[in-house]
Amino acid sequence: MRQSLARIVDHPITRNVIIAVILFNAAILGLETSPQVMAAAGPLILALDAACLAIFVAELGAKLIARGGRFFRNGWNIFDLVVVGIALVPAGQGLAVLRALRILRLLRVVSVAPTLRRVVEGFIAALPGMGSVFLLMGVIFYIAAVIATKLFAATFPDWFGSLGASLYTLFQVMTLESWSMGIVRPVMEVHPDAWVFFVPFILITTFAVVNLVVGLIVNSMQDAHAEESNLATTDYRDEVIARLRAIEERLDKRA
Repeated sequence: MRQSLARIVDHPITRNVIIAVILFNAAILGLETSPQVMAAAGPLILALDAACLAIFVAELGAKLIARGGRFFRNGWNIFDLVVVGIALVPAGQGLAVLRALRILRLLRVVSVAPTLRRVVEGFIAALPGMGSVFLLMGVIFYIAAVIATKLFAATFPDWFGSLGASLYTLFQVMTLESWSMGIVRPVMEVHPDAWVFFVPFILITTFAVVNLVVGLIVNSMQDAHAEESNLATTDYRDEVIARLRAIEERLDKRA
């Protein structure tokens, strides 16, 4: 029974149906934010939401029965269990925010779709390297904030009056959000040589350090894809070898 149930749960058709239910449920939760829609069809929408939740609970129950203790060894199964479990908690006093968190069910599409799962796994694999890059960026930001506070605090206290204000302003500069006309050019009207500080800062943070993060994520995704391809090749090779051995045994019996 477990094997047949596992085949049903892991079948591509079942996966596609669950993805469709997840997307449909996301649309339902979006409609719940409209007072006009809820006034016109509130009971129907709530019933459809409950039906989607019942499907998710049934799917997790089937997986738990089919895989037994192995269910909890997969991090994606734990993720699905938490996301669906949040929706099952009664939204009573002090827990009304859980109704808003029901939209987290949309994240289940990540665990169901292999391509999205590969992206997340690549991102998680890149976290150790990203930690080093973020530490480097933090050091650069701290040094730049101290320099900017000492140079521009007297003339631009709103932007550089304190270390915290300088850090936030430099973060805005790094994101290139109104950095030239909004911050740097006004500063250069008072401090003409300020470009000597801002241009290297942008080159180092925006175009160098941030691209290091992107490179790490892309490299991790490529490694994850290569590992998955190698596993698929190994499984196919083992299957071919098993079939050849079975054919050889049948031929030996006939001989």
